[in-house]
Amino acid sequence: MNQEQLRNIILEAHKNRFATKKFNPTQSIDEKDWDVILESARLSPSSFGYEPWKFLVIDNNEMREDLKSIAWGAVNSLEGADKFVIALARKNVVFNSNHVKHIVEDVLGLSYSESSPQSQFFKKFQENDFKLTDDKSLFDWAVKQTYIPLANMMTTASFLGIDSCPIEGFNIDDVESYLSKKGLINLEEFGVAYMAGFGYRAQELPPKKRQSLDDIYTVVD
Repeated sequence: MNQEQLRNIILEAHKNRFATKKFNPTQSIDEKDWDVILESARLSPSSFGYEPWKFLVIDNNEMREDLKSIAWGAVNSLEGADKFVIALARKNVVFNSNHVKHIVEDVLGLSYSESSPQSQFFKKFQENDFKLTDDKSLFDWAVKQTYIPLANMMTTASFLGIDSCPIEGFNIDDVESYLSKKGLINLEEFGVAYMAGFGYRAQELPPKKRQSLDDIYTVVD
């Protein structure tokens, strides 16, 4: 494969990806394909490499039915998508949190210290540079990180001929309360970021309409 062929394959995947409104409930994703999609999420970058996320895959039919009444934008995916994902964003990820200590020691294999240059640099970034000084701003920062693996999952799925739909159409308080009652989320540690359906479309691919490149792209010499 030459570079021009690779470019065309990449663009074709993006052109074929769209927020699928109707899935075919009889078509299942091959587990090997799904593993690749999940791996694309796991390998995604995050600020400082702290991975403030977790993903729930809801295969339980009873739970899918329950979610319909509190997730209006997810009904089509809940009814037809083979895989239904709820992304969670971690709360209170700060320089001296248990999660950061876990990442540094157990994932990165480094020694952790609150006074280390890395810890203090992260503290300065959050408090001085990005003004992440309260629970809401810290959670919003973590939520933004979770959208990176979402984009990678949807793009990977498109390369594999699998459709997807990102979803923000839900009542966040009701969904979080429901997941908490089911024992799937500790609301002291996590909040819901978004939902997403993955499967195979049962509709025609609509024309992709976007702003022109000139409208969104500026070169600063």
